[in-house]
Amino acid sequence: MSLIDDPAKLAAYCLRPGDSIKQAVAAMNGVRPQCGLVLDEQRRLVGTLTDGDVRRGILAGVQLDEPVERIMFRTPTTAPRDLPLEQARVLMRARQVKFLPLLAPDRTLAGLAVLEAFAGPHAEENLVVLMAGGLGQRLRPLTDDCPKPMLRIGSKPILEIILESFAAQGFHRFAVSVNYKSEMVESYFGNGDKWDVAIEYIHEPRRMGTAGALSLLSRRPEAPFLVMNGDVLTTVRFRQLLDLHQERHAVATMCVRNYDVEVPFGVVEMEDGRLTRMVEKPRTQHFINAGIYVLSPEMLDHIPADRPSDMPDVLNAMARSGRTVAVFPIQEYWLDIGRHTDLERARNEVDRLFDDNPPDCPAL
Repeated sequence: MSLIDDPAKLAAYCLRPGDSIKQAVAAMNGVRPQCGLVLDEQRRLVGTLTDGDVRRGILAGVQLDEPVERIMFRTPTTAPRDLPLEQARVLMRARQVKFLPLLAPDRTLAGLAVLEAFAGPHAEENLVVLMAGGLGQRLRPLTDDCPKPMLRIGSKPILEIILESFAAQGFHRFAVSVNYKSEMVESYFGNGDKWDVAIEYIHEPRRMGTAGALSLLSRRPEAPFLVMNGDVLTTVRFRQLLDLHQERHAVATMCVRNYDVEVPFGVVEMEDGRLTRMVEKPRTQHFINAGIYVLSPEMLDHIPADRPSDMPDVLNAMARSGRTVAVFPIQEYWLDIGRHTDLERARNEVDRLFDDNPPDCPAL
């Protein structure tokens, strides 16, 4: 248990009801635990904000430029500022909260109690499965001699950037599914010692789809595990994804991303052959599959053994059967590297972090 009561440190958590959700997300990204305390003009607590509140708001259609008060939680668990820390710990565990605002008698903010487990990165035992066996046909000719996950962005292969992003968040157990030019992946990454992680390989005898390779795992995971395509770059906080999966008691959770579609013409709406209105270049918003999943171990019972299957088909079947398939909207950076333009965009956006003019594929 730790206590934050220094006014300067406490200020980093404070928001105003009129702050935009986008502003709040930027502020929360800079603190641990990732939360916001919404105060009125008299510094009285009127609500709290968490990553979960933001994502639920996005799913409900709330826009990031709308005020925090649209989505804040108005009845958070609080405690008096003089509550002993041990009692605060008991209260937080009983209420299953990660942080506890401490208030003066007039409800002005006096401090913030934080469980140590949520104060910073710690070791994560959940398995991470990275799908790196695809052909990358849309990136030919670059992938004629190199698997797509081994194409470089800066000085590192795509897959190394992905691996390091997980490792930086405490994940250290990996299974990498390989097929096309698998020897290049295995030669480069080995058993993972260089990154202080453990890597095992799933050898697909043929292309098994985005789910089929999971039937070849050497051991059944005992806890929910992450599955991610080996061509996706993202700054998602994976612990938050796992937390939502468990809170929803889901068999699977799929990450989604906003995708706007603009019709480049005026759209005509009619009724009985008469114009009712015309909308110029309307935009519609859809959620698309982001290629990142959390699966409970029992999901493996629903993946056909030793034959190709794709994750959308498996998740659709689960949803039709009445099982909970949760949705986690991504608001962080996300890029699927499927085309040459995507690869160029990735290189332009992150090349300041890596060496200039790297080769297209690491040498064996």
